[in-house]
Amino acid sequence: MAARKSGLGRGLDALIPVDRPDEGFTTVPIDQVVPNPQQPRRRFDEAALDALAASIREVGVLQPIVVRPPTAEGTYRLVAGERRCRAARRAGLSEISAVIRAEEDESTSLAEALIENVQREDLSPLEEAAGYQSLLEDFGMTHDGVAQRVGKSRSAVTNTLRLLQLPASIQGMLERGDLAAGHARALLTVEDESYATHVAEKAVAEGWSVRQVEDAVRARIEAGTAPRAPSAKPMRPAAIIELEQQLAEELGAKVKITYGKRGGRLMVNYSNLDDLERIYRRLFQ
Repeated sequence: MAARKSGLGRGLDALIPVDRPDEGFTTVPIDQVVPNPQQPRRRFDEAALDALAASIREVGVLQPIVVRPPTAEGTYRLVAGERRCRAARRAGLSEISAVIRAEEDESTSLAEALIENVQREDLSPLEEAAGYQSLLEDFGMTHDGVAQRVGKSRSAVTNTLRLLQLPASIQGMLERGDLAAGHARALLTVEDESYATHVAEKAVAEGWSVRQVEDAVRARIEAGTAPRAPSAKPMRPAAIIELEQQLAEELGAKVKITYGKRGGRLMVNYSNLDDLERIYRRLFQ
């Protein structure tokens, strides 16, 4: 599967005019991309790479990598996007979309170009999310920092980023326009990926509204906590379920609340160590 030229890629091409044949937006052979020796990250979460590779197989590379112009040997030194590059290799791509930038270009100018690009109105929700993720991963920005720079609320940025946590099949439906972002966000609280995919497929086939998807998700949650015998605990109050959803939106993660007369537990799920660090910063900074 070849890397697709997404709307985000075309936007970067417009932001970075091609003054020379070896600069601008293009596709490059992935086996000719070499790592950046100054890359600070040395460990990459294998499960997260597998999930990103599955997404790339379904919807392509939504956010191009950034490389230096080719050397005499025909190799391209990576500037930004090593995780995307590794996942693309894992997905079996032979080429990857890339922005070629001259050596004198500073990382701040790359970030500014990306910030300007994600403010465009013709990006799909996943392309917008991929742009935010690049600002976080490649340029070390925080959720609050991204929100300030793109002129949106922190919760709006976080909720858009959460779309990247969806199963690859649902991401495909979203990217093709079969599902709206509202449908997809409603499915983020479903822990059972097979059930989430089932609801998404049914919503596409039958033309469900966002409210119908939300009702299906709520029914699933309530059914999972319903009493199995007369002596079992009563169904959880709607206020607890609503609080879980609010916390999930605030933290950008799945949240579970258990409670009783003597207290309870608040459980927050994270996908990898980077995600855990993000939640920690959100709670204590």
